[in-house]
Amino acid sequence: MNPKGLKVRECRDSADHPDSLGIAFALDVTGSMGDIPHLLATKELPKFMKLLTACGVAHPQLMFMAIGDANSDQAALQVGQFESTAELMDQWLTWSFLEGGGGGTGEESYDLALYIAAQHTDMDNWVKRKKKGYLFITGDELPYPAVSRHQIEALVGEKLDEDIPVEEVVAAAAETYHVFFLIPDLERRKRCEARWRKLLGNHAICMESPADTCAVAAAIVGLTEKLIPDLDALAGILSNNGFDRQHVGSTIRALTDYATLLKVPGAKSAYASGGGPVGKWWKRLFQ
Repeated sequence: MNPKGLKVRECRDSADHPDSLGIAFALDVTGSMGDIPHLLATKELPKFMKLLTACGVAHPQLMFMAIGDANSDQAALQVGQFESTAELMDQWLTWSFLEGGGGGTGEESYDLALYIAAQHTDMDNWVKRKKKGYLFITGDELPYPAVSRHQIEALVGEKLDEDIPVEEVVAAAAETYHVFFLIPDLERRKRCEARWRKLLGNHAICMESPADTCAVAAAIVGLTEKLIPDLDALAGILSNNGFDRQHVGSTIRALTDYATLLKVPGAKSAYASGGGPVGKWWKRLFQ
């Protein structure tokens, strides 16, 4: 997963997967995330492929990245390959180094994941069909204000003429990806939500628990691709795949703003003003 000399990570159609969809997942593995990286890498992310299938995504190809702090960590950027099977996906997760570092400045090198997605991936879903892939970054800190040309040269071996403002690298990644930042829980949102909302709007998703990460990400793909018609249907999918009431509820609460942005039927009424959920899914599953 060492990106030195990296040219391109490819998401390609094949006979078995003729309609591939590239999904990149970048995991913050710094110390401020506590045991969340281990939870995600060993328990939650291995179930991601199954959840995507349950949400109607027929041919996902997954690529994992691990992100640290390029100003202090040994392995600030790790980049896997796009894979179509859960077994190969698990292999890259196993190879990920959960360093647990970070520089203590309140910023991490999320900009590197955005840069790799923008400049070093090539996806048939975009090249052939002009359909964007998905980039999920999960973390709890602020991004650095710019991609450092010195860090790119040191980590990737590529020379840039100048640093790239983070707003520009977000825009570049968003040309071919739907870009999301997933905040693990309500406590961590306090230190980073405002900045990420300024960069991504309602693509900054605040969860109630890191255990919701894969359900939220899979649901985002299903809702965006119009494979899931409404939040009621999503609740049913999650319930049928072993999620308990609390987990289903927290997942849907995290997605309400984004579902409203998509104009998903019923999303606007999923919350009463200043109150709790009032949609059909809540009445059926939680009362």
